[in-house]
Amino acid sequence: MKSDLEHSFVKRLQENQNIIHKICRLYTEDEDAHKDLFQEITIQLWKAYPKFRGDSKFSTWAYRVALNTAITLYRKTKRSINTVGYEGNSHFVPEVQYNYEEEEQLKLLYQAVYQLNDIEKALIFMYLEDKDYTEIAETLGISEVNARVKMNRIKGKLKKLLNPKGI
Repeated sequence: MKSDLEHSFVKRLQENQNIIHKICRLYTEDEDAHKDLFQEITIQLWKAYPKFRGDSKFSTWAYRVALNTAITLYRKTKRSINTVGYEGNSHFVPEVQYNYEEEEQLKLLYQAVYQLNDIEKALIFMYLEDKDYTEIAETLGISEVNARVKMNRIKGKLKKLLNPKGI
């Protein structure tokens, strides 16, 4: 039974690991911190996985766990992330090389996003991932109307941050 649970978790994690990488990119500024946060999110997902009921999509649930983990750790440490060791090593998720050079063009956007608060970061991230407002609201635990209003305000903030001279 435990083996089936592990296989199921590893398969779903492999299918959705880009979600976690993107969240890590939002809340970290260097590769080591990114790897540490990825590991911590994976551990938190594994700990919570037996309670995953399937009421929502795995990706929605993973977003919520990953965002909560990132926000909690970001608020606690602001600089370094303490991780918990993983003793069992019967399954490994192959690491996908996350190419930071490809993101050079997104640097300006990330600089603007870093200036947003934690909830705004999560909301813009999901919006940019083409999540609908229903899924965004469910993941963040807010109403759909609230998600729409917040998104419109964030768009205004980002326009000002990306184009401060109004050109």
